[in-house]
Amino acid sequence: MSDTRVSKVMTANRLSDGAVVYLTLSHTWSDRFADAHASDVPSELAGFEATTLEAVRGRIVVGAYLFAVSVGSDGSLEPLGQRERIRSAGPTVGTDLPASVEVA
Repeated sequence: MSDTRVSKVMTANRLSDGAVVYLTLSHTWSDRFADAHASDVPSELAGFEATTLEAVRGRIVVGAYLFAVSVGSDGSLEPLGQRERIRSAGPTVGTDLPASVEVA
């Protein structure tokens, strides 16, 4: 029997800079996948969706959705889909550009 279980993490893009962000345990947004909070509890997933809807209405994030992750026995998270593996690893292009650019 496996020591991993499948849960879900909420992700979106931050509207101010387009960065991939993840919903944390404290229901804030982080650009670090390691800060993501995963759950398989329906009531907690509903809380993820409520927090996200508020953030979308407040124009903080866009394009939000839940995705599946495996949770290791040590609590580590691993995205199950290729798209989420790539998104959690960071940009694949433009890595030589500054993190933020001033717009005139």
